[in-house]
Amino acid sequence: MVAQISERLNASAHGDNIGLLYATDYLARHLGEILAELRQSTGIADWVGTVGIGIGAKLADEAAVGHFDRPALVAMVGRLPPDSFRVFEPVHGAFGAFRREYGDWLARAHPLLGIVHGDPRNPLATSIVTDLAEVTGSFLVGGMTSSRAGNFPQVAQRVVEGGFSGVLFAAGVGAATGLTQSCAPIGPSHRVTGAARNLLTEVDGRPALTVLKEELAPHSEASLERIGWDCYVGLKDNLGAGTSLMAHGILGADPDRGWLALDRTVQIGASLSFMRLSREAAEADLRAMLARVVTQGQRTPKGAVYFSCTQRGPQLFGSAEEEFAIIGDSLGTVPVIGFFGSGEICYNRIRSFTGVLAVFF
Repeated sequence: MVAQISERLNASAHGDNIGLLYATDYLARHLGEILAELRQSTGIADWVGTVGIGIGAKLADEAAVGHFDRPALVAMVGRLPPDSFRVFEPVHGAFGAFRREYGDWLARAHPLLGIVHGDPRNPLATSIVTDLAEVTGSFLVGGMTSSRAGNFPQVAQRVVEGGFSGVLFAAGVGAATGLTQSCAPIGPSHRVTGAARNLLTEVDGRPALTVLKEELAPHSEASLERIGWDCYVGLKDNLGAGTSLMAHGILGADPDRGWLALDRTVQIGASLSFMRLSREAAEADLRAMLARVVTQGQRTPKGAVYFSCTQRGPQLFGSAEEEFAIIGDSLGTVPVIGFFGSGEICYNRIRSFTGVLAVFF
């Protein structure tokens, strides 16, 4: 498997100096061996990547591929101007060592974009992503490692674990980014009238669960037992240039008091909409996002990286390769690789139930 990829990469590795690598979690314990072989066969020292329970790719004129529940890996190499990117070691919490190691490069490169991979077990994950975006001044894209293998390795020149690592690109590297969602509102916008931290108690002066039940009523296949799987709460989130309604998970419900527990804090007075997973809405939003990203670039795309949620992929689209096939419809022969993670990174936050794309020009 590695030899086959190495052979294909060697055919185009003339002067290439950076590589991206994603493997399924079946290969998590072998990631170091895979990396060593790729570095030797390609001559590329700088690699970044991680593992996921699924990976995907759309290469040149070939059909899109996607792999879950089997050993598989994808890789992409590229050539960038010297000193136009910097691979960084994992940040586990504090940024003192990060500033000392990369501060001089940050000051002269003024990076605008970073690809980041994170360990979902890190209890400071949310604040690390926010701080990393602020410290670097970069728009971050990426994903959280997903693994059933007991370890959560990342690649940042070597195999690392436990924090957030990746690569930053200097201001001169041309790229465009996009985010797409999996959910669609099932009712009107509401106002939060009762909340405490991540507990949503009242919506429009009524128990939150009561309002949710009413909006689910027309959907005969919906069940309260599945609210954590296909029913979500939409709240407005900052996406850098503006705000967008983003889906957040419902962790549980109290049928006696009518409360909902969310995966994030919620403020009284906030606007809220209940949402459900929708294949049709997800595909339409993905195609609309792709159209926006393609028009952002002023040059021909050279390559792309896509980070999707484990609850998308086969569960939502019916197959592991479908999202990559749709991306291929818009980008044509531009190579795309990516993985399915336990969370997606976009701008300065960890997202859920989304797809995040970065296209390089």
